[in-house]
Amino acid sequence: MIKTIIIEDEKPAARKLERLLGLFADLELVATLHSVDESLVWFSENQHPDLIFSDIVLGDGLSFDIFEKIPTKSFMIYTTAFDQYTLKAFKLNSIDYLLKPIMEEDLEKAINKFKSFLPSESSSNSLEIKSLIKGEKQKLSRILVKIGYNLKIVNTDEVSCFFSENKIVYLQTKERTFPTDFTLDELNEVLDDKKFFRVNRQFIINSDFIKNIHTSPFYKVEMEFQPKNEITVSRDRVKDFKDWLSN
Repeated sequence: MIKTIIIEDEKPAARKLERLLGLFADLELVATLHSVDESLVWFSENQHPDLIFSDIVLGDGLSFDIFEKIPTKSFMIYTTAFDQYTLKAFKLNSIDYLLKPIMEEDLEKAINKFKSFLPSESSSNSLEIKSLIKGEKQKLSRILVKIGYNLKIVNTDEVSCFFSENKIVYLQTKERTFPTDFTLDELNEVLDDKKFFRVNRQFIINSDFIKNIHTSPFYKVEMEFQPKNEITVSRDRVKDFKDWLSN
């Protein structure tokens, strides 16, 4: 049996996931935990399971805090309503990332992915999880931004560009500019590279919003919505930029 636990602070969501996991005969749910503090106690006193389903934002902190304090070799499948934590999730043994509300079909795919990482009888019992999931790249589709004391979800499809200014990375939409918690390097790892391209050290642009491209004397891009008149493509990025445009 595959031993698993749930970490979820919203009891209705926990009950729904318990019900869905009950559809899989080879999974044994050994615990449902509801907070960072409860999880820290449980993981310090019990044998770690094979698989963990964990929400990210809990009432008393982020679930990342649990496993930064108590390292685990368990496989992780993160569940959350917001996907701005994608990059960090994949640095912490995550093999998949499910956005709420969780659908049975998506859950089954995630469990099947977990099973594909299990060793065969002839292989070693020791698994280097991070090497197994290296190359898995989750695409960032939504970002949570703050507007005063309020939160707003911005779909990445609405973003014309991301840019760095005074050590803060902003995103630009038709409506306005919003600060984010990312670096451009982090965004470059998780954005859809068919749509987004880093033209220089300061900007990542969305091909859907390119209005015009000037090729002389330098490659300069004019976007539908951007924080300044033109964005210059770095000389060392021009060839890659042209290749990206033609794909």
